[in-house]
Amino acid sequence: MPMKSTLYLRYSVFASVFLWFYIFSPPVFSQDTSKVIIGKICITGNKVTKERIILRELTFGKGDTVSWGKWGIMLEKSRQNLMNAALFNFVEIDTLRPNDSLAITDVQIKVTERWYTWPFPIFQFGDRNFNTWWKTKDFSRLDYGLFLQQFNFLGRKQTINLRLLYGYDENYSLIYDIPYINRRQTLGTGFAIGYARNHEVPYSTENDKLKFYKDENAYPKTDFFSWFQLSYRFGIYESLIMQLHYDKYHFSDSLIYKNNNYSLHNATDIEYFTFYLLFKADHRDYKPYPLNGYYFDYELTKNGLGIMKNEKTNVLFSKFTLRNFWKLGGRFYFASGLTAKVSSDNIQPYFLQRGLGYQRDFVRGYEYYVADGQNYFLGKFNFKYQLVRQQIYKLPFLKTEKFNRIPYAFYLNLFSDFAYVKSLRYENHDTFTNSLPDSWLNGNGLGIDFVTYYDKVIRLEYSVNKKGESGFFIHFMTSI
Repeated sequence: MPMKSTLYLRYSVFASVFLWFYIFSPPVFSQDTSKVIIGKICITGNKVTKERIILRELTFGKGDTVSWGKWGIMLEKSRQNLMNAALFNFVEIDTLRPNDSLAITDVQIKVTERWYTWPFPIFQFGDRNFNTWWKTKDFSRLDYGLFLQQFNFLGRKQTINLRLLYGYDENYSLIYDIPYINRRQTLGTGFAIGYARNHEVPYSTENDKLKFYKDENAYPKTDFFSWFQLSYRFGIYESLIMQLHYDKYHFSDSLIYKNNNYSLHNATDIEYFTFYLLFKADHRDYKPYPLNGYYFDYELTKNGLGIMKNEKTNVLFSKFTLRNFWKLGGRFYFASGLTAKVSSDNIQPYFLQRGLGYQRDFVRGYEYYVADGQNYFLGKFNFKYQLVRQQIYKLPFLKTEKFNRIPYAFYLNLFSDFAYVKSLRYENHDTFTNSLPDSWLNGNGLGIDFVTYYDKVIRLEYSVNKKGESGFFIHFMTSI
């Protein structure tokens, strides 16, 4: 690897670590001479979930002695931790002082468990986001099939995902995640195996939009994949994940002919191992739609480890994300997010590169575009007003607590995003028509967010980008 790119990556790591210790050093609490001794911890409502899974999320334990000034904060943090475990619809924590004791406090925790088994048919769009599909309303670009999700398997927070996906994208896969395999509930593991193939594949980017190659009689791209992971959870809020991936791709000659940079050296068959590392610190009050707290993660990905014979893949990149959330007072909130990706100078094949325009990494107002690049910087800012405080609507005709209480809230938000993407390096330089890379991007707008149960978020936004283009867009996850 060139010395320049090596130093570049080192600096990104050092900068991330510095931000972590400097910005997120633990708060200093004032001294309080009054103490609380934790007595019994009684848990009800957990018909499936093992008690030790719930106790793992608490910031206190039986017999602990804490200052009275911290006690209220610890109770609220524990409730938030249990909600963020994605196992419960509602969590209530009450305290009781037995026998008129002034020091000992018992804790009563009541949880309302979710529905954990979801066998349901899949009917979803195959494009990058809903808005790009809605622009064409092409029903041939829809996916359909069967998706079986088993959450909280054995009551131990394990997850099994079985996907049988047909239509525009075909994907047959099994994922098994085991968060805890030791008594201390710190070490976890998991694995996945699957096969994917496509009749239609994006092979190039022109005018900042994806171009597709389609073959009705064959599959231009197939991928057999698997991975194995180990995870470690530090305390409650920090965790580390390490994965070893294996991919074996086959590309048709016609696909390679469309773009001689699609694969390295025009190879139609590529297999390689990937090492992936993720460290994250998650202190958000409610992960699906946070209003207070912060989140930080650092990713390191190395495609190609030199294990396979004649392995040509050699791509290294790191990425960090920093998100902050504040309550300004009353019903007003503010949020900011910063994301940066830094890659090695190695030439990246088109099928591996990812710039802006995918998943959460895009500038609002550019939903119809992609910005190809090996390096980018993205900033997002939201100013929120809570139009409707969280309410709970009860459905009288449903008896089960898993569905009959529906929480909901509405938020009005003003937003502004900006980004810069460094263009790709290709083995053979063609004439490019893309204008978004190597230029500053900006999007601004107004939106309404709807938040409800089972971690569902719907965002309705009107935005204007730097080109002067405006539009109405729909998204199904929080923006930051």
